[in-house]
Amino acid sequence: MTRRQESYGNWSSPITAEQIARANIRLSEPRWGAGDDTTVYWLEGRPMERGRSVVVVQGGQEGQEGREGNASPRDGIPAGMSAHTKVNEYGGGNFVVQAGGGLFFVEGSDQRVYHIEPGGDPVPVTPEGPWRYADLVEDRPRRRLICVREDHSAEGREPVTTLVAVSLGAGGEPVTVLVEGNDFYSSPRVSSDGTKLCWLSWDHPNMPWDGTELWVAEFDEEGGLADRRRIAGGPNESILQPEWSPRGHLHFVSDRTGWWNHYRVGTDGNVDWQWTQEADFGLPQWVFGMSAYGILSDGRLLCTWLEEGISRLGLLDPERQQLQPIATPLTEIEDLQVKGDQALLIGASPTDLPAVLQLDLTTHSWRVLRKSGEWALDPADVSIPEAIEFPTDGGQTAYGFFYRPANRLVEGPPGERAPLLVMSHGGPTSAASTGLRPTIQYWTTRGIAVLDVNYGGSTGYGRAYRDRLKGSWGVVDVADCVNGARYLVERGWVDGERMAIRGGSAGGYTTLCALTFTDHFRAGASYYGVSDLAILEVDTHKFESRYTHSLVAPYPARADLYAERSPLAHVDRLQTPVIFFQGLEDKVVPPNQATLMVEALRNKGIPVEYVAYPGEGHGFRQAATIRDALERELAFYGRVLGFDPVP
Repeated sequence: MTRRQESYGNWSSPITAEQIARANIRLSEPRWGAGDDTTVYWLEGRPMERGRSVVVVQGGQEGQEGREGNASPRDGIPAGMSAHTKVNEYGGGNFVVQAGGGLFFVEGSDQRVYHIEPGGDPVPVTPEGPWRYADLVEDRPRRRLICVREDHSAEGREPVTTLVAVSLGAGGEPVTVLVEGNDFYSSPRVSSDGTKLCWLSWDHPNMPWDGTELWVAEFDEEGGLADRRRIAGGPNESILQPEWSPRGHLHFVSDRTGWWNHYRVGTDGNVDWQWTQEADFGLPQWVFGMSAYGILSDGRLLCTWLEEGISRLGLLDPERQQLQPIATPLTEIEDLQVKGDQALLIGASPTDLPAVLQLDLTTHSWRVLRKSGEWALDPADVSIPEAIEFPTDGGQTAYGFFYRPANRLVEGPPGERAPLLVMSHGGPTSAASTGLRPTIQYWTTRGIAVLDVNYGGSTGYGRAYRDRLKGSWGVVDVADCVNGARYLVERGWVDGERMAIRGGSAGGYTTLCALTFTDHFRAGASYYGVSDLAILEVDTHKFESRYTHSLVAPYPARADLYAERSPLAHVDRLQTPVIFFQGLEDKVVPPNQATLMVEALRNKGIPVEYVAYPGEGHGFRQAATIRDALERELAFYGRVLGFDPVP
């Protein structure tokens, strides 16, 4: 079929912002039922229900039989309730399946833990008060939950984080503190024989990908902890995901080699096995409950790892010292859970949206349990990411994924090059995704090329690459975004006169820095981005309240450097139109970060737009917001870059 010629940016797209908003279900936390139960649970964030997080259940005795023989998925919590913890503001570890049936979950409105039996009504098991709970795990021998608690009772001071036990029986204290004294805790896990507890802890100014400690203790007769000992970790070693094997070994992931690799602790308390490879077998612990491996009954590990930004899957055998890759079309794998010869995970590929998948470890066959959305895109309309490496400042190499314009009905005129949209991901210790992302295809099907940059500081390239950003936030990330765009221009792939940059949160800061301190982009979009580092330092939440100390410098000792790298302090240098999107309930990057910048730009006469959304926090969850922001951003680029977009 002959494609018609249209100027880039003017293409009619098969993807609308409305479709993206409706198909943007966030899937996370797949979990198996208890014992021999084949029931599967997972969490859905639903934009069409104003971002409500719902525990979904498939299997069990309730529900009707589906086409594949399993009970159809059904909501596991009542309408109007939302399983969403706010610990560390980013949450995670929102529910746990009860060994005897039913589940425990954290309700978003009051942050209390509730218990619900199949067919029953939720019953709170924690008292009312200024507390938040997360990372729930059941301690069956003692009839209680163990979890992270955040105490917000002291006004004007940081909340106090502890590990607590929540009693599930009558009488006694409903909540007992087990571990205290550190700034942060995560990953409490009870050993398979019920005699031990492990957990992670860390302190300011570290983030969990900087340095954590792995601790183990014995339960005493009263349920307290005795014989506490540090197993691994420290201020310069990041430990992830401690897990007990059925045989009593303690597994964990550490970056002591410069890469997040696997280790195992024997019953004598010493490391008796390790697997070292120049690949990251874990992801930064932004949320609770993350899982990059599962332990089989025979001691092998089903694990995922990153190689140059791409997820791999394989079976790691400690006894044979062998890693057996499993062939899969997936390029993005998270939340691995193992039970018998079956596994659950969240997976995506360049042509497939994220989905809850079930893997048979014997036959390596797959079954889709739930997709994040339904799409009927023609393969010719899908732009496939191309991994690129490019030279950047300091003789370094940076990475990214390039998406060319793709539309089966339209092509660009001879000699014309496509406009470029550079994406700077959040975190900044995060990474560009390679799974099918409708928000990227929204641009490429309209004739706009996209570069998703894994700038220095990104995960998936080892600790040294992550540490490139230390002390250099607003410098290294900006240089990598600029040099990535230059690389594409030099190859004649994009139009160097029509380039824009966008990003959210930390990516919004990178975007504003690139627009303020360089002249390579004609337009930009900041989603809840940082404009003033000093304001961020004094007006953000506990989890990230010292993050800038490693990314920039200690504050207030180097307040001069904070001002030097704050776009708000250098508005006189910014001559580029910007559109700002902001949630009015954002506790991570408060709205004043946007409004102060907008006011300063308006006073200068720079074209600027500010769109605020009531009821939205850090990261938009509501369908109406997602749709409106995309449509406004497209129209904004059209006005600035000189094309007539088709909505």
